[in-house]
Amino acid sequence: MRPRVVSIRAVCEAAVLCLGLALGNLPTKGQSTSANYAFLLAAGFLCDSGDSTTCPAVVKSADGASYEMSGAGTFTSHSKSITAAGTFTHKSADGVVLATGVWVASELVSFDSSGIAPGVLNRESWALGPRQIGPSPFGPRGLGMFSGPMAEGGLAVLRIRLLPVLGFARNATLQVNCALGKVPTERAVEGIRLSFEKGGAEFDEEISGRAMFLMNRFGAAAAAKAQAPDAVTKSAPVDAQQ
Repeated sequence: MRPRVVSIRAVCEAAVLCLGLALGNLPTKGQSTSANYAFLLAAGFLCDSGDSTTCPAVVKSADGASYEMSGAGTFTSHSKSITAAGTFTHKSADGVVLATGVWVASELVSFDSSGIAPGVLNRESWALGPRQIGPSPFGPRGLGMFSGPMAEGGLAVLRIRLLPVLGFARNATLQVNCALGKVPTERAVEGIRLSFEKGGAEFDEEISGRAMFLMNRFGAAAAAKAQAPDAVTKSAPVDAQQ
């Protein structure tokens, strides 16, 4: 069991480091990029220290159990390549922590945009500025962003792998919904949904949490001219499922 704990912790550290490098080196005007979107899930400038409903994102199942999640990443909508990671905490209905660890995206299944909403970035509390050092790469204002993005709403469906500090890894599908732009009625509630492979409880009651997609206008223009290659799927270690 001890070697397993060390392995998961190493994966956690590597995932956070890679994500920080990916987001910290997004190109600015005049540069080309293959990642035409970045996204935040209950992280970075979306977090308001005076409002507990902003971070983390919380979703519940019918029996009252919950997952609390935060994260960030980049993806390319036409090729479905993705680099994303974050943290999670699984709690029972009475609030007992059952598992905690990180999640890593393995595939972008789909992204359905609901339109650009540039005015949202004019809010003082959500201003994009230079990178600031925080206590956690996923905490309030602890994640640097690139200049010149356009805030956009939409629904992203990701295949992810949850890597707990203790226990077995699990594969799941994560839906991240940002209710900006022309939002369909069925997607009016912002938040996340989580479902696991091989059955189990469905976590489909969005409780709280903010999400946002940020389109790199320069990268998006270049990407629109390219033909879509085959979807990129990142490999993940094979572990027994719970």
